[in-house]
Amino acid sequence: MTIRLAVLASGRGSNLQAILDAIAGGQLDAEVVGVFSDKPAAAALQRVPEAGRWARDPKAFADRAAFDAALADAVAACTPDWVVCAGYMRILGDAFVQRFRGRLLNIHPSLLPRHRGLQTHARVLSEGDAEHGASVHFVSPELDAGAVLAQAAIPIEPGDTPERLATRVLALEHPLLVAVLQWAAAGRISECDGQACLDGQPLFTPRRLRFAPA
Repeated sequence: MTIRLAVLASGRGSNLQAILDAIAGGQLDAEVVGVFSDKPAAAALQRVPEAGRWARDPKAFADRAAFDAALADAVAACTPDWVVCAGYMRILGDAFVQRFRGRLLNIHPSLLPRHRGLQTHARVLSEGDAEHGASVHFVSPELDAGAVLAQAAIPIEPGDTPERLATRVLALEHPLLVAVLQWAAAGRISECDGQACLDGQPLFTPRRLRFAPA
Protein backbone atom coordinates (compact mmCIF):
# COMPACT_ATOMS: atom_id res chain seq x y z
CA MET A 1 0.00 0.00 0.00
CA THR A 2 1.30 3.44 -0.94
CA ILE A 3 1.77 5.48 2.22
CA ARG A 4 0.82 9.14 2.43
CA LEU A 5 3.54 11.43 3.79
CA ALA A 6 3.19 14.92 5.22
CA VAL A 7 6.61 16.56 5.42
CA LEU A 8 7.55 19.46 7.72
CA ALA A 9 10.58 21.50 6.64
CA SER A 10 12.09 24.87 7.46
CA GLY A 11 15.04 25.14 5.09
CA ARG A 12 16.42 23.95 1.78
CA GLY A 13 14.54 20.66 1.79
CA SER A 14 17.35 18.32 0.80
CA ASN A 15 15.84 15.49 2.86
CA LEU A 16 12.48 16.18 1.23
CA GLN A 17 14.18 15.93 -2.15
CA ALA A 18 15.72 12.60 -1.16
CA ILE A 19 12.20 11.35 -0.40
CA LEU A 20 10.86 12.67 -3.71
CA ASP A 21 13.77 11.11 -5.62
CA ALA A 22 13.24 7.75 -3.93
CA ILE A 23 9.55 7.84 -4.84
CA ALA A 24 10.29 8.82 -8.44
CA GLY A 25 12.93 6.11 -8.71
CA GLY A 26 10.62 3.40 -7.42
CA GLN A 27 12.59 2.83 -4.21
CA LEU A 28 9.84 4.14 -1.92
CA ASP A 29 6.15 3.30 -2.20
CA ALA A 30 4.86 6.63 -0.96
CA GLU A 31 3.22 9.89 -1.94
CA VAL A 32 4.07 13.29 -0.49
CA VAL A 33 0.62 14.73 0.11
CA GLY A 34 1.75 18.01 1.63
CA VAL A 35 4.80 20.06 2.63
CA PHE A 36 4.40 22.34 5.64
CA SER A 37 6.69 25.09 6.88
CA ASP A 38 7.06 27.77 9.50
CA LYS A 39 9.10 29.75 6.93
CA PRO A 40 7.00 31.05 4.01
CA ALA A 41 10.20 31.63 2.00
CA ALA A 42 11.66 28.16 2.68
CA ALA A 43 13.25 26.67 -0.43
CA ALA A 44 11.76 23.30 0.48
CA LEU A 45 8.32 24.56 -0.56
CA GLN A 46 9.50 25.03 -4.13
CA ARG A 47 10.17 21.31 -4.48
CA VAL A 48 6.45 20.46 -4.69
CA PRO A 49 3.50 21.92 -6.61
CA GLU A 50 1.85 24.99 -5.10
CA ALA A 51 -1.28 23.02 -4.25
CA GLY A 52 0.77 20.84 -1.94
CA ARG A 53 2.31 23.67 0.09
CA TRP A 54 1.30 25.21 3.42
CA ALA A 55 3.40 27.89 5.12
CA ARG A 56 2.62 30.44 7.77
CA ASP A 57 4.68 32.88 9.80
CA PRO A 58 4.31 31.94 13.48
CA LYS A 59 4.49 35.63 14.38
CA ALA A 60 1.09 36.09 12.76
CA PHE A 61 -0.51 33.92 15.44
CA ALA A 62 -1.45 34.84 18.99
CA ASP A 63 0.91 32.30 20.50
CA ARG A 64 2.75 29.04 19.92
CA ALA A 65 -0.33 26.95 20.66
CA ALA A 66 -2.37 28.79 18.03
CA PHE A 67 0.25 28.23 15.36
CA ASP A 68 0.62 24.57 16.27
CA ALA A 69 -3.16 24.10 16.14
CA ALA A 70 -3.35 25.63 12.66
CA LEU A 71 -0.42 23.50 11.50
CA ALA A 72 -1.96 20.35 12.96
CA ASP A 73 -5.30 21.03 11.28
CA ALA A 74 -3.59 21.60 7.94
CA VAL A 75 -1.56 18.40 8.28
CA ALA A 76 -4.61 16.38 9.32
CA ALA A 77 -6.58 17.70 6.35
CA CYS A 78 -4.30 15.84 3.94
CA THR A 79 -4.87 12.56 5.85
CA PRO A 80 -1.25 11.40 6.10
CA ASP A 81 -0.21 7.97 7.27
CA TRP A 82 3.08 9.41 8.53
CA VAL A 83 4.27 12.92 9.41
CA VAL A 84 7.98 13.48 8.79
CA CYS A 85 10.04 16.32 10.25
CA ALA A 86 12.80 16.76 7.68
CA GLY A 87 14.81 19.77 8.72
CA TYR A 88 11.90 21.34 10.62
CA MET A 89 13.56 23.71 13.06
CA ARG A 90 10.62 24.70 15.27
CA ILE A 91 9.84 22.73 18.42
CA LEU A 92 6.46 21.05 18.18
CA GLY A 93 4.13 21.53 21.13
CA ASP A 94 2.68 18.70 23.19
CA ALA A 95 -0.77 18.95 21.59
CA PHE A 96 0.65 18.52 18.08
CA VAL A 97 2.86 15.61 19.15
CA GLN A 98 0.01 13.82 20.88
CA ARG A 99 -2.31 14.29 17.90
CA PHE A 100 0.11 12.43 15.60
CA ARG A 101 1.87 10.28 18.21
CA GLY A 102 3.12 6.99 16.85
CA ARG A 103 3.30 8.19 13.27
CA LEU A 104 5.46 11.28 13.73
CA LEU A 105 9.14 10.90 12.77
CA ASN A 106 12.14 13.23 12.91
CA ILE A 107 15.64 13.05 11.49
CA HIS A 108 18.28 14.57 13.76
CA PRO A 109 21.98 15.21 13.00
CA SER A 110 23.56 13.33 15.89
CA LEU A 111 23.79 9.87 17.40
CA LEU A 112 21.02 10.26 19.94
CA PRO A 113 20.80 10.41 22.88
CA ARG A 114 24.02 12.40 22.50
CA HIS A 115 23.70 16.00 21.37
CA ARG A 116 20.03 16.78 21.39
CA GLY A 117 19.06 20.19 20.07
CA LEU A 118 21.15 22.53 17.92
CA GLN A 119 24.81 22.98 16.95
CA THR A 120 25.45 19.24 17.06
CA HIS A 121 28.46 19.32 14.74
CA ALA A 122 30.37 21.86 16.82
CA ARG A 123 29.47 20.04 20.04
CA VAL A 124 30.75 16.72 18.72
CA LEU A 125 34.14 18.30 18.05
CA SER A 126 34.32 20.26 21.29
CA GLU A 127 33.54 17.14 23.33
CA GLY A 128 36.06 14.98 21.50
CA ASP A 129 33.63 12.36 20.19
CA ALA A 130 35.11 9.57 18.07
CA GLU A 131 32.09 9.37 15.77
CA HIS A 132 29.13 11.39 14.61
CA GLY A 133 26.06 10.67 12.55
CA ALA A 134 22.31 10.91 12.22
CA SER A 135 19.26 9.36 13.88
CA VAL A 136 15.63 8.82 12.86
CA HIS A 137 13.33 8.72 15.86
CA PHE A 138 9.71 8.94 16.89
CA VAL A 139 8.85 12.42 18.13
CA SER A 140 7.91 12.76 21.78
CA PRO A 141 6.99 15.87 23.80
CA GLU A 142 10.58 16.13 25.05
CA LEU A 143 13.01 17.56 22.50
CA ASP A 144 14.87 14.86 20.52
CA ALA A 145 14.06 12.30 23.21
CA GLY A 146 11.73 9.94 21.34
CA ALA A 147 12.52 6.29 20.69
CA VAL A 148 15.24 5.94 18.04
CA LEU A 149 14.61 3.58 15.14
CA ALA A 150 17.84 3.75 13.17
CA GLN A 151 21.18 5.52 12.99
CA ALA A 152 24.10 5.89 10.60
CA ALA A 153 27.57 6.91 11.75
CA ILE A 154 30.85 8.24 10.43
CA PRO A 155 34.21 8.48 12.21
CA ILE A 156 35.55 11.89 13.12
CA GLU A 157 38.49 12.63 10.85
CA PRO A 158 41.52 14.89 11.32
CA GLY A 159 40.73 18.31 9.97
CA ASP A 160 36.98 18.01 10.48
CA THR A 161 35.22 21.31 11.09
CA PRO A 162 31.56 21.85 11.97
CA GLU A 163 30.92 22.79 8.35
CA ARG A 164 32.65 19.71 6.96
CA LEU A 165 30.87 17.47 9.43
CA ALA A 166 27.53 19.00 8.48
CA THR A 167 28.16 18.08 4.85
CA ARG A 168 29.32 14.56 5.67
CA VAL A 169 26.38 13.88 7.99
CA LEU A 170 23.84 15.28 5.53
CA ALA A 171 25.03 12.67 3.02
CA LEU A 172 24.03 10.03 5.60
CA GLU A 173 20.70 11.62 6.44
CA HIS A 174 19.23 11.15 2.97
CA PRO A 175 19.58 7.36 2.65
CA LEU A 176 18.88 6.85 6.36
CA LEU A 177 15.55 8.66 6.19
CA VAL A 178 14.54 6.84 3.03
CA ALA A 179 15.44 3.47 4.60
CA VAL A 180 13.21 4.11 7.61
CA LEU A 181 10.37 5.26 5.37
CA GLN A 182 10.77 2.05 3.39
CA TRP A 183 10.18 0.20 6.67
CA ALA A 184 7.12 2.38 7.25
CA ALA A 185 5.77 1.64 3.77
CA ALA A 186 6.20 -2.08 4.44
CA GLY A 187 4.32 -1.80 7.74
CA ARG A 188 7.41 -2.82 9.71
CA ILE A 189 7.67 -0.04 12.30
CA SER A 190 5.54 1.10 15.20
CA GLU A 191 5.76 2.80 18.57
CA CYS A 192 4.47 0.83 21.55
CA ASP A 193 4.42 2.43 24.99
CA GLY A 194 7.21 4.77 24.00
CA GLN A 195 9.35 1.96 22.59
CA ALA A 196 10.35 1.74 18.92
CA CYS A 197 9.48 -1.60 17.36
CA LEU A 198 10.67 -3.19 14.13
CA ASP A 199 8.75 -6.19 12.80
CA GLY A 200 6.82 -6.28 16.06
CA GLN A 201 9.96 -6.59 18.19
CA PRO A 202 11.24 -3.85 20.53
CA LEU A 203 14.44 -2.13 19.46
CA PHE A 204 16.37 -1.86 22.69
CA THR A 205 19.17 -0.21 20.72
CA PRO A 206 18.74 1.63 17.43
CA ARG A 207 19.39 -0.32 14.25
CA ARG A 208 22.74 0.80 12.82
CA LEU A 209 22.66 1.12 9.03
CA ARG A 210 25.64 1.48 6.72
CA PHE A 211 25.70 3.33 3.44
CA ALA A 212 28.32 3.65 0.74
CA PRO A 213 30.00 7.08 0.59
CA ALA A 214 28.13 9.53 -1.60
